[in-house]
Amino acid sequence: MFQRIKRSPKLRWLLIIMAAIFAVFILFYFSIYFGVFGEIPSTQNLKDLKQNQATQVLSSDGDLIGKYYIFDRQPVTSNQIPKHLKNALVATEDARFYEHNGIDSRSLLRVFFKSLMLQDRSSGGGSTLTLQLAKNLYGRKDYGYFGIVINKFQESIIASRLEEIYDKEEILTLYLNTVPFSDNTFGIESAAMKFFNKSTKNLSLEESAVLIGMLKANHSYNPRIFPEKSRFRRDVVFQQMEKYGYLTEEQMQQAKQSDIKLDYQYYNHDQGLAPYFREQLRKDVTDILDTLKNKDGGSFNIYRDGLIIHTTLNSKMQEYAEASVNSHMSKLQQSHEQSYGTRAPWLTNKTLILDAVKRTKSYKKLNKEGLSDDEILVELDKNPRERELFNYGKEELVKGTTLDSIKHYLKFLNTGFLAVEPSTGAVKAWVGGVDFESFKYDHISQSKRQVGSTFKPIVYTAALENGIPPCSYFSIREVTYQDGWTPSNSGPTEDDPDMNYNMKYALSNSINTIAVKVLMETGVGNVISQAEKMGIESKLPQVPSIALGTAEISLKELAKAYTGFANNGRSSEPYYISRIEDGKGNLLVEFKPKTQNKAAYSETTREIMIEIMKATVNEGTATRLRSTYGLQNDIAGKTGTTQSNKDGWFVGLTPELLAVTWVGADDHRIGFRNTSIGQGANSALPIFALFLQKINEDPNFGAISNARFGNPSAEVVSLMDCEASEKDGFFDKLFGKSDKKRDRENDDKKKKGFFNKLFGKKKKNQ
Repeated sequence: MFQRIKRSPKLRWLLIIMAAIFAVFILFYFSIYFGVFGEIPSTQNLKDLKQNQATQVLSSDGDLIGKYYIFDRQPVTSNQIPKHLKNALVATEDARFYEHNGIDSRSLLRVFFKSLMLQDRSSGGGSTLTLQLAKNLYGRKDYGYFGIVINKFQESIIASRLEEIYDKEEILTLYLNTVPFSDNTFGIESAAMKFFNKSTKNLSLEESAVLIGMLKANHSYNPRIFPEKSRFRRDVVFQQMEKYGYLTEEQMQQAKQSDIKLDYQYYNHDQGLAPYFREQLRKDVTDILDTLKNKDGGSFNIYRDGLIIHTTLNSKMQEYAEASVNSHMSKLQQSHEQSYGTRAPWLTNKTLILDAVKRTKSYKKLNKEGLSDDEILVELDKNPRERELFNYGKEELVKGTTLDSIKHYLKFLNTGFLAVEPSTGAVKAWVGGVDFESFKYDHISQSKRQVGSTFKPIVYTAALENGIPPCSYFSIREVTYQDGWTPSNSGPTEDDPDMNYNMKYALSNSINTIAVKVLMETGVGNVISQAEKMGIESKLPQVPSIALGTAEISLKELAKAYTGFANNGRSSEPYYISRIEDGKGNLLVEFKPKTQNKAAYSETTREIMIEIMKATVNEGTATRLRSTYGLQNDIAGKTGTTQSNKDGWFVGLTPELLAVTWVGADDHRIGFRNTSIGQGANSALPIFALFLQKINEDPNFGAISNARFGNPSAEVVSLMDCEASEKDGFFDKLFGKSDKKRDRENDDKKKKGFFNKLFGKKKKNQ
């Protein structure tokens, strides 16, 4: 043999090449084994899988509203899994499961040589259940061109360790508790509850086969979307079970005759109640845990340590808030789309559409391949297929392209709704958007938008604090300010430029021209200073237009600014974590309300502002709270609409509850088609109204429903005792002021003198 090798250079070179390949293979494998491409879970880590406990999130009323975990997907034990379900899984996914040690060596070699040596990216398959379990537990990372090989080898090492630690029944159970099913559902128990509304232990043979069948392709074999495909795949499962002796021929044929009968539950364990809130909570708690040490001196892990997070959220209020958002936004969306018709910007504006396309992974992939923007648009408009698209609980199965899907989601309005307890800032309800699965962007924790007229109460508060009496009259006439800016009004008052109004009427009816004049009289600097005292942290531009809410502010900031009106002038910081405990109930960290020690304004100013904002509800822009929704609560509030109807706002304040609502499109270039649809009273106010209706109907919230603002003091009643309007008439100009008008101005001077004595004479910053 050796002589033959010596005499044959070709054979010698072939052996050298084979030896080199084998050496590369060994070196490559051991580089993975020793963690060059990332740490591999140790045997001890894998032993601890059973000890991992999900962290629980509790509402203030004691309900479980969420969990954070690695493998806890509503887990079931081995004896709760029917034998026919286990048989179906083994027969379909890994027929030699009870014979091998967790690794299919031939499969690994095929992946190595095809992927690494022959550059065949399509190689794969042959995974055992243990290898799949390793993938389910730890996922796969992107290692570039060699990713499939590295991930496969990592999974093989983990699989070998799993087989050493656990017996076959335990591995099978772990697999079924971690495997993903259709509709973003994880674990057999969640899947059984979602598709058949029953526990795993009660699944029939036919139902088990449907669930196991969808594992091959979660979307394609989803029985809700593709019943015929699902039935075909289910029958394949029966055939596999018959092939490997788990069913007789007769049992198989009989099982095939049955229809698929779903009892689908529109609930997702990973979504559930308050998904936006829970995602923000996860981020915050992870940061908090980094600052704490466990008994061993290490860091706590939110996914493994079985912690208990107590929040301020009220589960019933959250439920009412989400129902109110869904009810109103689904109707508003219809009006929004109908108002645009076929000329909608999400259908016709190429720049808008292209910008949306550029945010997708598909665009980035094609752009990396060298395609131009126009070529990418053409490419994304090819190959239509059936897609399930969000549509407010009536998910649509439509045939369309990737571009069609992008346009579909571009059209949706979104919202943010935050309800807090004014006295403490404790968050009671948090809705960050219309659908967490479709729109991950949280409009409470991540968004800042122009706040429109909801900023006006801050302007008027500053005016009162700077000595301007509430019965001061301001002309409604338009004025041009710096840079040629001329604010105007909407509504019937725009036709009467000679009318003067007092501050109560002007704010409750949201008159723009007067708001700017009040700001200029008060001083831009004084208004900004007042806003900061009330809790606004965003940078405010020193321009007259801030009177109309052109500054971008978050919902939480706006909520904080308004809490003082129901809390003796002291603003409360919104907070939502009360304490975190370990699994045994030992306190790890506790959080208390953060309320300003010093009032941001006087009690007199607070009472005046409450009366003015009550007028907004009783006789101003928010009267539909009374007329349409029949609410009899004590409510103060303010509507807001930004330029070109881009944003709709409403702030509703009761003595015990404050709620801030924003509505608009995620892309600020898409506004409402007209003011009747987009104004805050129509777009945002109804969410608050529906929410408060539900609160009123629940006897558990009687303390909120029946709460009343205190009566204003005699001084405040006196200060606000004046006509809503007066007119600069022709005869006044010709003959001088009337006795009545002169008397009123004298009264104003007396009241202004009272304010100067009360607050001290303040220099106005113009």
